[in-house]
Amino acid sequence: AAVDPSSFASPSCCLTRHLYLRCRVDFGARALRGTAAFTARAEREALRCLVLDTKDVQVFKVTVNGQDATFAFGEKHSFKGTPLEVTLPFELRRGQEAIVEISFESSPKSSALQWFTPEQTSGKKHPFLFSQCQAIHCRAIFPCQDTPAVKLTYYAEISVPKELVALMSANRDGEMPDPEDSSRKIYCFSQNVPIPCYLIALVVGALESRKIGPRTLVWAEKELVDKSAYEFAEAEAMLKTAEDLAGPYVWGQYDLLVLPPSFPYGGMENPCLTFVTPTLLAGDRSLSNVIAHEISHSWTGNLVTNKTWEHFWLNEGYTVYLERRIGGRLFGEQFRHFQALGGWRELQNTINTLGDKNPVTNLIPNLNEVDPDVAYSSVPYEKGFALLFYLEQLLGGPDIFIGFLKAYVQQFAYKSVITEDWKKFLYSYFKDKVDVLDKVDWNSWFHAPGMPPVMPVYDMTLANACVALSQRWIKAKESDLGSFSSADLKEMSSHQLIEFLALLLLESPLPVSHVQRMQQVYDFNAINNSEIRFRWLRLCIKAKWEEAIPLALKMATDQGRMKFTRPLFRDLYSFDKCRDLAVKIFLEHRASMHPVTSMLVGKDLQQEQ
Repeated sequence: AAVDPSSFASPSCCLTRHLYLRCRVDFGARALRGTAAFTARAEREALRCLVLDTKDVQVFKVTVNGQDATFAFGEKHSFKGTPLEVTLPFELRRGQEAIVEISFESSPKSSALQWFTPEQTSGKKHPFLFSQCQAIHCRAIFPCQDTPAVKLTYYAEISVPKELVALMSANRDGEMPDPEDSSRKIYCFSQNVPIPCYLIALVVGALESRKIGPRTLVWAEKELVDKSAYEFAEAEAMLKTAEDLAGPYVWGQYDLLVLPPSFPYGGMENPCLTFVTPTLLAGDRSLSNVIAHEISHSWTGNLVTNKTWEHFWLNEGYTVYLERRIGGRLFGEQFRHFQALGGWRELQNTINTLGDKNPVTNLIPNLNEVDPDVAYSSVPYEKGFALLFYLEQLLGGPDIFIGFLKAYVQQFAYKSVITEDWKKFLYSYFKDKVDVLDKVDWNSWFHAPGMPPVMPVYDMTLANACVALSQRWIKAKESDLGSFSSADLKEMSSHQLIEFLALLLLESPLPVSHVQRMQQVYDFNAINNSEIRFRWLRLCIKAKWEEAIPLALKMATDQGRMKFTRPLFRDLYSFDKCRDLAVKIFLEHRASMHPVTSMLVGKDLQQEQ
């Protein structure tokens, strides 16, 4: 059995199979307090002890089948938190179950939760709370076996102020007045598909919804709900396509929730309720690939799950593969190849930043004493995708390879897997092509840092215009700058603009005269598409164009998606003219940032707390 280096729990002794969570959201104290009752099953004879993960959580009492149990905290670890050791009041035989109920309270500084004052929200009237448990933060809400090797069902009752709405990664199961406090109400939720703890999610705020499909509501604050409904209208078409590619959607509802701008990721695949960043609201549906990505996780990640975070590529590489298959179905095969090539460039960019000898650039990194948040990058996504895309081409094309994907999901649904399980299944599925598979340099793909050993083949139709224009700018001398005009972009989509800027970012910085001319003819400053603006501002800061400094600082702090905020702050920090200003602005904003973002930007700017 693969041992999870990121957890203290020992699922080989005991498994938590169901959770009954009852808690009260206290905005004044910035705490969740309540009880977590686990149905635990002994996996060996004479079980007397259960170890759970916790991080900055208070525990008041533990009972087992209603009898008081003694408990003790172990030694605190820098990022894994503190193991909680529960001594059972009686022995459990193998296969025997007991209810372990824990009274807990989360800390105001919980790394899983971000609390907002009314002033920090769009509506300015009510407070707001959201959780982000991936990878190892569920333990910072309540004690649990916080490893993706363990899956459980859950039922929850959440008490909140009655003017607010609570939502979870589960099906909504009604609401009722709180019998203990008439100013509050209780929302009920049930998740009947077993999930790892990192997929437990909660949001509380002044949320409204719009129906955009037969199984989809979009939730957001009133100010954004109509814009969001327009932006994500393709969700049902994407769900249908995904079902055709990967098999039936087993989760019932597929809702979308638009979070405040500080949400640290593009999206989070919480079951029944995908969380997304408002930076996707481009106005033209051009960033909807993130929705296709989160939808795809309903199969790869949520149904078939990586057993430890070292095998995260099985979640993410696979999900990017499915996301791009959906894009290919909806927008054509050339578009799929264009997005795939963009992913290869993104991988080059990441490896340039991290260094091509850096062990976190291995497809399967060693996470012993490594914080998964620190190791996080585009590598599992794009190196993982590249491996699958390469195998697709090696094994006979997209139609043949999707058969394998569907069979893999069917084989391992409701389970957690490691790379070896995947590889064995690949070999058995393609048993007539073992000679082809044996030619793959598996060791380099899995265990070597840097770029993959082989580059797949990409259709260049949509990329050629981006390459040609970026080359013109790279080769241009001062005297050539007059040859550029707004007509250069006339035929280009927003996806192609992103790729054009991404290609320039892989090269040495442009002279400042070039970015000034680019602004003159293309007016990139006027574009609010977050993916274009992000790359444009990075290009300006790398070129040391001082006029871009306030714009880059504004983007780095107006939103908190780490994909944007971290590189912008890093580039500003590397520009001597504004290093001190970047640190000053970060320190001013730190208190209102998401806890994980603030920790990682703090590391980037050498301002660790």
